[in-house]
Amino acid sequence: MDFELTASMMCADYGNLKKEVKELEEGGIDSFHIDIMDGRYVPNFAMSLNDMAYIASEASKPLDVHLMIEHPNNNIHIFLDRLRKGDTVYIHPEAEYHPSTTLQKVINAGMIPGIAINPGTSIETVMEMLRIVKKVLVMSVNPGNAGQMYLPYVGKKYTKLLALKDEMHFEIYWDGACSADKILEFAPKGVKGFVLGTTLLFGRNRPYGKTLQNIRELRF
Repeated sequence: MDFELTASMMCADYGNLKKEVKELEEGGIDSFHIDIMDGRYVPNFAMSLNDMAYIASEASKPLDVHLMIEHPNNNIHIFLDRLRKGDTVYIHPEAEYHPSTTLQKVINAGMIPGIAINPGTSIETVMEMLRIVKKVLVMSVNPGNAGQMYLPYVGKKYTKLLALKDEMHFEIYWDGACSADKILEFAPKGVKGFVLGTTLLFGRNRPYGKTLQNIRELRF
């Protein structure tokens, strides 16, 4: 079973960030998930622009930048200027007056456009965005904090998106409370990638490579 694993870097050890990036890459991580929060769109502050830029400078694997900020179009350039072609940028459609304009800036910069869908956001309200983006990040928890509990009703949202993805040419990614049973259930159905945080990857006192190997060897 072919699926992608991305490390939620807001859960990393910031006292040894260079070492964290190196060990995750050597362990076989596919990309680095960067959560940017402004304290307004979500009630929390997470990673900074400088954190993102530092990881971009150290990593050879792609970055997946998740902008949980109000009106990203106003400042999208400061993120795009510090990323590499082929990196992904997710925005929340409801955080912007004209999200398609912001997504076009991501495309023009040579990066992969994506949207993030909150648990309370219906698929119907983002249908037209699905024709523009290449990736859809589905939040299985409310955005803003690590270590939250999975919201079971989100499973139906994945089912709806899986029925649309081939026609509209996008891939689906899981973010929040990602446990082994969720990968076992949803990877075979067509979910392309999974953001790994404290549930499976970080704070477990074992080498990242061993953990990632065990995840990839899950029996389907």
